[in-house]
Amino acid sequence: MAQVEATTERIVAADPETVFDTLADYSGTRANLLTEHYSEYEVREGGDGEGTLVHWKLQAASKRVRDCLLEVTEPTDGELVEKDRNSSMVTTWRVTPAGEGKSRVVVHTTWQGAGGIGGFFEKTFAPKGLGRIYDGVLDRLAAQVEK
Repeated sequence: MAQVEATTERIVAADPETVFDTLADYSGTRANLLTEHYSEYEVREGGDGEGTLVHWKLQAASKRVRDCLLEVTEPTDGELVEKDRNSSMVTTWRVTPAGEGKSRVVVHTTWQGAGGIGGFFEKTFAPKGLGRIYDGVLDRLAAQVEK
């Protein structure tokens, strides 16, 4: 099995605290940031950053649906880590200053991919597909915080 990685980033015209708080608000604004690729969204514990347990299904491809149960931690300032209890997938959201009134948002996901030829295709195409999904989430995030 090979490790698969996908990274997407965006500069958002809002201060880092506002951007981070919007991402960490799983019981409020976070659901509104998700694209049509997500379904069955449910906060099961917590709801604001560290200690949150959130469920969703992610349909990254027409035949591939991941049933995700994510534990949220905040290991450092400006960082949310979502670890999936159902797989090896880990998504890290980092929000850092990017000039006055701006933030850099980086979302990075890793997981252990399949072996063999299937793994080759997963490692080749999955990061691009996930990148498009995250572009949509970041578009919605920008629209939410740049009001």
